[in-house]
Amino acid sequence: MANKVIIAGVGMTPFSSPKAGIPYTQLGADAARMALKDAGIDYDKIQQAYVGWVYGDSTAGQAVLYDLGLTGIPIINVNNNCATGSSALFLARQAVESGVVECALALGFEQMSPGALGSVFNDRVTPLSRFESIVEEQFPEAKEVPMAIKLFAAAGYEYQEKYGTETEIFARVRSKASQHAIHNERAIFRKPVSVEEVMQSPSIFLNVTRLQCCPPTCGGAAVVVCTEAFARKNGLKQKAVILGQALTTDYPGTFYDHSMMKVVGYDMTKSAADKVYEQAGYGPGDVDLVELHDCFTTNEIITYEALGLCEEGGAAKFVLDGDNTYGGKVVTNPSGGLLSKGHPLGATGLAQISELVWQLNGEAGDRQVENARIALQHNIGIGGACVVTMLGKA
Repeated sequence: MANKVIIAGVGMTPFSSPKAGIPYTQLGADAARMALKDAGIDYDKIQQAYVGWVYGDSTAGQAVLYDLGLTGIPIINVNNNCATGSSALFLARQAVESGVVECALALGFEQMSPGALGSVFNDRVTPLSRFESIVEEQFPEAKEVPMAIKLFAAAGYEYQEKYGTETEIFARVRSKASQHAIHNERAIFRKPVSVEEVMQSPSIFLNVTRLQCCPPTCGGAAVVVCTEAFARKNGLKQKAVILGQALTTDYPGTFYDHSMMKVVGYDMTKSAADKVYEQAGYGPGDVDLVELHDCFTTNEIITYEALGLCEEGGAAKFVLDGDNTYGGKVVTNPSGGLLSKGHPLGATGLAQISELVWQLNGEAGDRQVENARIALQHNIGIGGACVVTMLGKA
């Protein structure tokens, strides 16, 4: 019989600009120590560790965790693009649920460089060449545009063409994110921005402006997971329970349906969400809050529908009715999301989980979602991988 998987502790560093120059070794170790302290256990209780980052050399996980102790445990390094942190948690959860271990650590960090994401190894074919070729076939001018921007801008453009959605709707998503981040001391951007400011910021590609793009960010986050028996034996508080979790990769539609929405993960998200709802026995109507992957405003709009938070084509009404914020149906990205909190690739998924655990335990301060009981997390990486996780109060 599968073990119930408990989240016993979470930790997250403040997110910062690459200009701050904080090394990944510090970011990762600090986040791990925070999660262990939150759980109330020492590092020698961890039986396996799954460590994620995107930009860095091999065995960076060991380089970080050796600072906490030399215990000889398995340390598995993970890289799944922007879904890296959640992929690390997926593996840690599997190890605990299956009974291979009683307690595991998922850790993610990123020391990023300024500017848009780019390829590091330019002497070989990029793993994302198939994705880029699809958008460049539709928009030849996209060849000169950074990879992530052109993919997500084209997906948003397709959505607008399909449903007649005004550009202002996307700008409202960014303004909402900034209002939520005001109360998040760990967010990189805490200044509120208006819809007008978002729309008037410099154009990047198609209908996407600069303020609709998440910033390059450095940071770390970590989660300790364990069995109920381990928590009882060690006197640990059970912070949350993982009710369901799924990791999906691309389906044929990504490459053969000529849909940019599918290229950036619509099908992966919908499939992962459907699996989680079935596992957990809860549907989208039961979700009180969600931390979803708003790397661009366009992806937040698309993801509302892929997660089933509103009907297809209904995102504009969802936004205009205020159903994506406090007082509405589902408080979306109370942390400020990737747009305002920041997006250190390897840490992002675990930072989302940290926020949801704080919310479920009434520890989110002025951004607390009232009566939060069921929370959903969504983390996506082009290439591709998507993780959806449902948490409940323990």
